[in-house]
Amino acid sequence: MSLRVILADDHPFVLLGIRSSLDSRAGVSIVGEAIEPASLIGLLHSTPCDVLVTDLAMPESAGGAEDGLRLVRRIRSEWPALRIVVLTTSTSAAILRAIVADGAISVLGKAESMDALWDAIEATAAGRTHIGQSIRDALEQPQEEPGPLPLEASLSTMQAQVVHMLVGGQSIAEIAAALGCHRRTVSRQKREAMVRLGVTNDPGLFSYVRAQGLR
Repeated sequence: MSLRVILADDHPFVLLGIRSSLDSRAGVSIVGEAIEPASLIGLLHSTPCDVLVTDLAMPESAGGAEDGLRLVRRIRSEWPALRIVVLTTSTSAAILRAIVADGAISVLGKAESMDALWDAIEATAAGRTHIGQSIRDALEQPQEEPGPLPLEASLSTMQAQVVHMLVGGQSIAEIAAALGCHRRTVSRQKREAMVRLGVTNDPGLFSYVRAQGLR
């Protein structure tokens, strides 16, 4: 019986790379792909699968940033038998501990190899969990998280600009118009900024900025 896998990531090249790697594996069938949380939930409702491989943070097409932990917990609640491999660039020990606390979820850093991803999928499909080396390294860091750094030290120039404009009350569409770029570009910059800052939702982002006295 073929192992049915769904892939979810908002980066098309990431999806292409994973699909190409898994296509070379015997007994694996990619039964669906999603690029945002809403389409992933719809796909899960319509397409049976054994293992979900998903990015932790994906922007919604409307411009909002989905709380990755909340999304994963929703999926675990609605599809308790589904095994999940989470891919992430986050190095926040607090976020990673919250994920690995669920024994049905494997976690892998996005920079790890396709062989490591396959090891994680195999282990997860067999009912085990797999924690990538980069994730284990992050979890070994002291429990106490470092204090916030200035935005300009943590983010690219555009990411910092987008965050300041968001906290200033501008919408994704307004920021895109002001910067002369597409709304998806603004959403991507916002998501990547949130990953770098170790926050997973809008309230966390606003709290981070307020903690620096920038609002």
